[in-house]
Amino acid sequence: MKLQIRSLLFLASIPSASLLAAAAPLHSPWDTHPVHTTTAAYSCPAPAHLPVDFTTSGFYADNDPTHSIIDPAKLKAYNETSGPVKHEGNVIVAAADAFRTTGSADAARCVLQHLEADAHDNALTGKMSSSQAYFVQGWVAGAAAIAYLKIDGNARATPAQRALILPWLQKEADITRNYYDQRISTSHNDAQNHFYWAAVEVAATGIATNNARDFDWAMQRARDGIDAIQPDGTLPEEMRRGKRALHYHLYAASPLVMLAELGLPNGVNLYTENHGALRKLVEVSTHGLVDSSLFDNRTHIPQERPDPPSAEAIGWAEPYNRRFPDPVITKLLAEQPDHSYMYLGGLPPP
Repeated sequence: MKLQIRSLLFLASIPSASLLAAAAPLHSPWDTHPVHTTTAAYSCPAPAHLPVDFTTSGFYADNDPTHSIIDPAKLKAYNETSGPVKHEGNVIVAAADAFRTTGSADAARCVLQHLEADAHDNALTGKMSSSQAYFVQGWVAGAAAIAYLKIDGNARATPAQRALILPWLQKEADITRNYYDQRISTSHNDAQNHFYWAAVEVAATGIATNNARDFDWAMQRARDGIDAIQPDGTLPEEMRRGKRALHYHLYAASPLVMLAELGLPNGVNLYTENHGALRKLVEVSTHGLVDSSLFDNRTHIPQERPDPPSAEAIGWAEPYNRRFPDPVITKLLAEQPDHSYMYLGGLPPP
């Protein structure tokens, strides 16, 4: 209910920071870290030619209210149906990261080649078969938008490429925004981490297309999420996830940190919202990878903990840790040198 009220208030009164964003061009965190272009070779895989309509489904067991017990048969089906879509996302972000790390002009062209092919195919802009289909579509579309920002697509793409890619990214963002607006209007606010992941896609797309409405929508979804953080840094909805409560706290913290990083170049400081609640969430979640007793005790069940931590679990914390150094996070980041996670567009912002 709090999320719904806050969202309705937002529609009536846009915050001043958002007005500033609307009055000026939107910026990405990569804008102030230009890359020197090189002739380093890059082998670009062929585009996957994804479908317009997308069919996939979830992988948790039926009649499991915590959504924490994985059904092996469902997981197999999910991997088979979502695999090609996620693979295309991985190819795109790998090329974008190769450009960021080596300056390869070939890698930047590879990103644009794939985005152009996906846009030409109207990939993932048709009927989504399930909530899970919307989730996957949003993750991959968000990764594509971030990859476009990483290579400074508006400067590197030809006018013809921009005319094809940007409307496709916008259509993807429209699909996501409309889906989540419907969930808000029907008070269907379960699994709230998905709102934050949707906001990553819409924010990145808004920056790429200079669409202040999308950017503002995404920042509001982030504020809604940060408002839900309790004084002890936990999230009530994610604490209901049984043995995966810790996992889902991390899974909520990561897109919220990315949204904070996307907000800062545009005058929005989400790190200060709700008395610095995002920092509390990050601390509780990351420290839970070392000592999960808080989550064990609250859920009355031992938590799943990756050992060593995966890129999904900790890679996103790299820019956060530069701003707010934490010895526990520093150690966890060192234990997982690969900080690339496709859902967040690959390597985190500089």
